[in-house]
Amino acid sequence: MGYKICVVGSGYVGLVTAACFASRGMRVTCVDIDKRRVEKIKRGESPIHEPGLEEILTKVTSEGLLKATDEYAEGMEGAKFSFICVGTPSKSDGSIDLSYVTSAAEAVGKSLHLASKNHLVVVKSTVVPGTTSRVVAPILEFSSGMKVGLDFSLTFNPEFLREGSAVEDTFHPDRIIIGEHDRGSGEKLLNLYKDFYGDPLPSYIVTDTVNAELIKYANNAFLATKISFINEIANICQRIPGADVEVIARGIGLDKRIGPLFLRAGLGYAGPCLPKDLSALVNHAQSLGYEPLILRAVQRTNENQPYQVVLLAKNLLKTLKDKKVALLGLAFKPDTDDVRGAISLRLIDMLLKEGAEIAVFDPKGLENAKKLLGNVVLYASSAAECIKGADCCIVVTEWDEFKRLRPEDFIRLMRTPVVIDGRRIYDPREFSGKLVYAAIGYCPP
Repeated sequence: MGYKICVVGSGYVGLVTAACFASRGMRVTCVDIDKRRVEKIKRGESPIHEPGLEEILTKVTSEGLLKATDEYAEGMEGAKFSFICVGTPSKSDGSIDLSYVTSAAEAVGKSLHLASKNHLVVVKSTVVPGTTSRVVAPILEFSSGMKVGLDFSLTFNPEFLREGSAVEDTFHPDRIIIGEHDRGSGEKLLNLYKDFYGDPLPSYIVTDTVNAELIKYANNAFLATKISFINEIANICQRIPGADVEVIARGIGLDKRIGPLFLRAGLGYAGPCLPKDLSALVNHAQSLGYEPLILRAVQRTNENQPYQVVLLAKNLLKTLKDKKVALLGLAFKPDTDDVRGAISLRLIDMLLKEGAEIAVFDPKGLENAKKLLGNVVLYASSAAECIKGADCCIVVTEWDEFKRLRPEDFIRLMRTPVVIDGRRIYDPREFSGKLVYAAIGYCPP
């Protein structure tokens, strides 16, 4: 295949994309302004925890297929493709911050003269509709002195990667969405993917950039809506003796029009993607003069959901003041060390306001959490240490090792064996008969 590819940004999307391309024999260079991250990648070490990623990195760096640098010129020299995979965080008002995208586009443009002829710039960063054609394209043209559609091409190609499954999702995607800015640019990217995936190619759509950009937002907004919907049902279930949202979800999930995915009731959606993408879409809609009522309701339901477990804890313990509360899980989901936007952070803030003493444990997310939390909580080195002497335990992240805990473990180690299952990882029938057990969406008969 012999392609040379430049990937700008080495976060979850950029690094996984780069490593997977390299694993298929393509020559890839990661460009990142974070020099410490660059040095780790050069050593074949992953700066993030993602199952399967470090093994691929070790192999492709040792074979010379993947390199890393903080110099755009080095990454762009001779490259046939460049992928912009930088972050698009939220501003304080919920609107999208495009500063990383515009900086990356300007830097890529300045080095375009070093790239191969017919170079294709691919925007993978999640951006609001109109950004690729009306923001990125003019910046590339101005900084390069070249003309898009004549001297180089441009597409938007959203990612649909799930943290904790990003490598698997890259190799086996549900679909490929390509937004074509200039005629023929979509075909160029499709040819790259034909070489990457072989036969058969995953399902794909080639459309314009605006529709491709909006597909990404609509996709995440719908998933967030499903989560908030089932949490709303869960909150109703908690007030009806004998009701269990897990049973309800299984029942409606059998309807092929609904499906079972994203119908797990719990503490709400979190992480670096769904909350910010929904906020960006709501803000963008409002800027167009439209109030997105359903999406606003989704946000409000999600913002309220973590407080449901705080209410459960207060009802069971009467007060949380001076009580030791153990949180099992800090990362926003299992199989990642990412705590950005995690529910655990909001829970900790709520519990601190109630006067609780908080102990926390996470198999992978402790170090990242310490950078954000400092010394306001007690950090445990194991689940057993975390729950030892606690008055209440809240399950926040559904790590497999937490699922292996039995009622006897909580009874033996806790001062007051009260367990609140925020992720529905335990069997209520087993736990309720042995200790004080409460769960999202469950009301004992």
